[in-house]
Amino acid sequence: MGKPLHFNAFVMNTTSHIQHGQWRRPDAGQTEFNDVNTWINLAKILEKAKFDAMFFADVSGLYGDTEADYDVYAHEGLQIPSNDPTVLLGALAVHTTQIGLATTSNIVQNHPFNFARQVSTLDHISNGRIAWNVVTGINENASRNYGLPALTDHTERYAWADEYIDVTYKLWEGSWDEGALLKDKKNGRYADPSKINKIYHQSKRYRVEGPHLPSPSKQRTPVLFQAGSSASGRDFAARNAEATFIIAPTPDVAKELIAETRRLAVSHGRRAEDIKFFQGLSFVIGDTEEEAREKSKHYDEFISVDGYLAHMAILDRTGRVYPKETKLKDLDTNTSKGMAEWAGKHITDREPTLEDVATLQSHSTRLEGTPEQIADQLETWQAAGVDGINVINWVIPGSFQEFADKVLPVLRARGLAQSEYSEGTLRQKLFGDGDLLNERHPAARYRGAFTQGPSNWEEADALRAKAPATV
Repeated sequence: MGKPLHFNAFVMNTTSHIQHGQWRRPDAGQTEFNDVNTWINLAKILEKAKFDAMFFADVSGLYGDTEADYDVYAHEGLQIPSNDPTVLLGALAVHTTQIGLATTSNIVQNHPFNFARQVSTLDHISNGRIAWNVVTGINENASRNYGLPALTDHTERYAWADEYIDVTYKLWEGSWDEGALLKDKKNGRYADPSKINKIYHQSKRYRVEGPHLPSPSKQRTPVLFQAGSSASGRDFAARNAEATFIIAPTPDVAKELIAETRRLAVSHGRRAEDIKFFQGLSFVIGDTEEEAREKSKHYDEFISVDGYLAHMAILDRTGRVYPKETKLKDLDTNTSKGMAEWAGKHITDREPTLEDVATLQSHSTRLEGTPEQIADQLETWQAAGVDGINVINWVIPGSFQEFADKVLPVLRARGLAQSEYSEGTLRQKLFGDGDLLNERHPAARYRGAFTQGPSNWEEADALRAKAPATV
């Protein structure tokens, strides 16, 4: 018997998330994403199937060239219109009892004090089932939506993320000491002020006094996801993430990426197993191989090349989107080399174009076959170091219902999927090591750090001047 994999439903509060064009299918319910019952019904299906979490992606702006028209995005429903997933989690939390609920929030879009408060509130409502996918953003338009003149430099975005997450750590882990919440009706003491601390945080972008307004939730800090694949992103994940979302084209590539990130985690004083890796995959499931092939062809009929290209948003050096007929050898962009190598392995009879890349992209993480064949392939991914799968849908709710009905029973028979939820918070369910972040995580250093801390800004500034890294 194998070790159970974890399974998340990778979704977005929009019509067209990853598999562009599929919303046009008659059975595609994602067109009704504005209806909260679409998500409540899906959450109930997933919880019945014992999925670990619903993982909501999000963006706060359009992809691509901010000066160009955005007709293709509107025509395709490509992440516009889209709604805020963090708000939606509140509704899902009260209609479920076990499944984890993960939201994506960009460091640009919300002040860390306010975001920390929102997350603590959700963790209270859900009884400890919230996760946060920490993202730095890649969209020029999103940056402009929040008052920035342009997208911040890549390396600087991760320095910003370090600063942002540091504020939230201080609020979640250090502002309230254990035992601060009393609820003492007899003596009229709801909380002990001597155990509620201001944090007096001062950094390049933020000056936050505190204290954190919510009392500690079951997890205090939500389960931390991260999806960066760059050198800066991997290092950030190695220091902070508990779970990393990857979309590797093959198990071999995944193995290399996972091994490198685990090595980095150890170099930062953590253990290799402190981070779980979730591979994004979509599934074409047939009772026979022939049925799976026919279904795959049917899915291909709905593929929108324009949608995939718009989502990829390959820009030239002036910030303009390349047309789809552009040959990869003619691209002048930071990402052209990797794409050319990838496409060149699949297309050898001619020069590949961006349109070819879009078509290949729609197939790159697609597993096709009978439930038994899919289980075989998932075992290969697990052998590469993958701990879980982010299941990418074609349609909602059908793709998830089919996976639950046909694939999960085979996986359970092999010991590769859980049959029941374990007790506790989302963190306890995933790691089995308690509700709180372990002591090796950098956030843990703030537990008790402010109990005997400064009582005003002048004291805090004086302490910072003496030991800037400790306060």
